[in-house]
Amino acid sequence: MFGELDTSCMSHEVEDETTVNDSYSVTVPAAVRREAGLEAGDKIRWSVDENGELSVQVVKQRYGAFAELDPVDTGEPTDAASDHDFIAGDY
Repeated sequence: MFGELDTSCMSHEVEDETTVNDSYSVTVPAAVRREAGLEAGDKIRWSVDENGELSVQVVKQRYGAFAELDPVDTGEPTDAASDHDFIAGDY
């Protein structure tokens, strides 16, 4: 349900730092948010390699399970509500 960040749109490298607070939360600096295209609902995937190097990856929130599907024209008008009732049968 998540798409990866397209880094080809990034115009330049941005570097900033932030402080880990007492509850171990961090704030992503505004310049980094803008450059990475971070939006509310996106996720950040943290990983540490065997050398202790930390990396962060943005996982973009996708809206709608079928957002990337193209509509199909069946050549016939449809009405989901009545079609559902017809398929489900009478109860």
